[in-house]
This record gives sequence, C-alpha cells and structure tokens, in this order.
Amino acid sequence: MGSTAPDFTLFTADGAARSRDEILNAGPALFAVYKASCPTCQLTLPFLSRLEGGPIQIFAVSQDSPEVAERFAREFDAPLPVLFDRAADNYPASNAWGITHVPTMFLVEPGGAVSWTSVGFFKRDLEKLAKTIHMEIFRPDEIVPEAKSG
Repeated sequence: MGSTAPDFTLFTADGAARSRDEILNAGPALFAVYKASCPTCQLTLPFLSRLEGGPIQIFAVSQDSPEVAERFAREFDAPLPVLFDRAADNYPASNAWGITHVPTMFLVEPGGAVSWTSVGFFKRDLEKLAKTIHMEIFRPDEIVPEAKSG
C-alpha cells in the first residue's frame, strides 16, 4: 500500500471504454483481476460478490473473452460488473500493475491511492477488507479455507 494505481483504460463486454479516473470519480473501487480457469479465482469472486451494494464499487477484471467471463459469472455465482484486460491489448492493467498471479485484488481510492491489496485467497485479508467497509463477507455457518494460493 502507499502506492498509486496505474492509469489504465479497460473495456466492458459491449466495448465501452472505462478509465481508472472515470471509475474513481464515482468513489473507491475494488479491482479483482482474474482468469476463469483459475481455481482460486473460482473460490474468491463469489465471496467478493457479497460486498456488492456496499460503499465501494467492485469490478471483476477478466483476462478472458466476454463469453468466457459470462459463463464464469453464471457457473460460479459471481455476477460482478466486468472489465476486460484483453490479450489483444497486451493486458494493459495486469502488466501496469505487475500482476504475476490471479486473483490479485486492489482497493483504489479516489485520486488513485491503493489502500488494500491481496494476492490469492486469504480469509483474513478478505475479512479485513469487509471490516474496512463495514460489511460481512463470510457467514458464520460456512466452512471457508484459511488460504489458497493464486
């Protein structure tokens, strides 16, 4: 933390461009970079969906095609807004952030400051994020692994 999110422009499934600054003008945003074939992403993104409607925007940043991302959202119950970090564009956000593993998540404040980050699935990290935004992410009755590397 203490870093600034790189400037980027990503695209929605319908091809609309969304820049970092445009997104942050609407408030803090969590960006979760993932790949549909990643088992740790399949575990993590459904939990992130539980934070929707809270005080932060949440975006799944897919390294896949819109068709694959749509199938992933249905299959894993992760209906988050999706931005595409396209291979055809040389993965601009992933490369700018220096991502080496997915999922990698960044909470970015207006102005671009990164206030939270996590790589892989760490229950304590996600609990810390949820506490920061005054929400619950895990239900008391569910069995959740402590960690799963990305």
